[in-house]
Formats: sequence, C-alpha cells, structure tokens
Amino acid sequence: MQEPLTPLFVRLHSDSAGRLDQAAATTGRSKRRLVEDAVRAHIDGDGLVVGRVALREEAPEVLTSGEAAALLRVGEPELLEAAERGELPGRRIGGEWRFSRDALVAWLGAA
Repeated sequence: MQEPLTPLFVRLHSDSAGRLDQAAATTGRSKRRLVEDAVRAHIDGDGLVVGRVALREEAPEVLTSGEAAALLRVGEPELLEAAERGELPGRRIGGEWRFSRDALVAWLGAA
C-alpha cells in the first residue's frame, strides 16, 4: 500500500524554481520526486544532514568523570566527591569513575 500524499505549497525564489525545473527536465524525474529525494537525503528526525555526515554528535552512553561533570554542569572535583559519597549513580572501574548518561539524567530528573 502506498503512503498517502500530503499537499505542500511553497514559494521559491525564481532562481531556485528554475533550478528545480531544469533538474526535472534533465533527469526526467518529477519535481515531487526531486523534493522528496532532497528531503530524504538532507533531513532526518534529529536535524539537518549534509552529505552523509550528520550535523550532530552522538553522545556516548558511558561517560568519564569529566564528561559527566560537563553534562551536569558542575566541577569535576564536586562530581567525584558526590560519587564517592554514593550520591550519584556511577561505578569505579580500575580506579576511575564511569557514569551512565541515562542514569545521570534519570537521577537529575528525580531530584
């Protein structure tokens, strides 16, 4: 079953409209298909994508103490003191603290 179509009405500058007309004539594809392809190629659920590189950085799931401090916007010494006191969700691994991003955000939301 084909996905239903939604009307889209836009006004383009004449040079952009001309380029769209030229692309449709050159490729033999409809303007609708060209616009759909452009949207699919350059916009995803999280933002603008240029080429194959997304303009957003994926956040790591496991954070160092410095990254966790930056996430919570506190100094690293304060974060480590709170972790030592058991006030923050985290684990000491090989003498260094590691924190789950999701656990920190949930902890912050519950406070």
